[in-house]
Amino acid sequence: MTKFLLAVHVLAAIVAIGPVTVAASMFPPAARRALAAPDDARASETVRLLHRICQVYAAVGLAVPVFGFATAGAMGVMGDPWLVTSIVLTVLAAGVLLVLVLPRQEVLVEGAGARETTVQLAMFTGVFNLLWATVTILMIVRPGSTTGA
Repeated sequence: MTKFLLAVHVLAAIVAIGPVTVAASMFPPAARRALAAPDDARASETVRLLHRICQVYAAVGLAVPVFGFATAGAMGVMGDPWLVTSIVLTVLAAGVLLVLVLPRQEVLVEGAGARETTVQLAMFTGVFNLLWATVTILMIVRPGSTTGA
C-alpha cells in the first residue's frame, strides 16, 4: 500500500504542481506583452488562460499533501525533521500562491495592473518555485532518513 500511496503522491505532484509552476512562470512576461499591446486579443487570452491553469491546478494540487500525509503515515516518518520541514515549506508555498501570486494575476487579468505588478508577480512566482524545488529536493534526499533512500 505504501508504494501505491507514494506513486499517487509523486504523480499528483508532477501533474498538479508542474503546470502551476510553469504557467505561473510564463504569466509575468505574457502580462507584460498584454500591457504593452492592450488591443491584442491574443495576448489577453494568453494571460487569462495562464491564470486559469494556475487556479485549476492549484486546486488539483490539494491532492499532493493529502497523499503525502497518507504516504508519510504508512512509512512511519511523520515526525522526521525532513518531512516536518517539507510540510512547513509546502504550507509557505501554498500561502505564497494563494496570497501573493494568484491575486496579482487576477489584477492583471482584469487589466488593472501595471508593469510594476508584473515585476512583483515575477518575484513572488520565483519564491513559490524555489519553495517547491526545495520541497522536491527534501523529498528525494530525505536528510537523516533511515528509510533507505
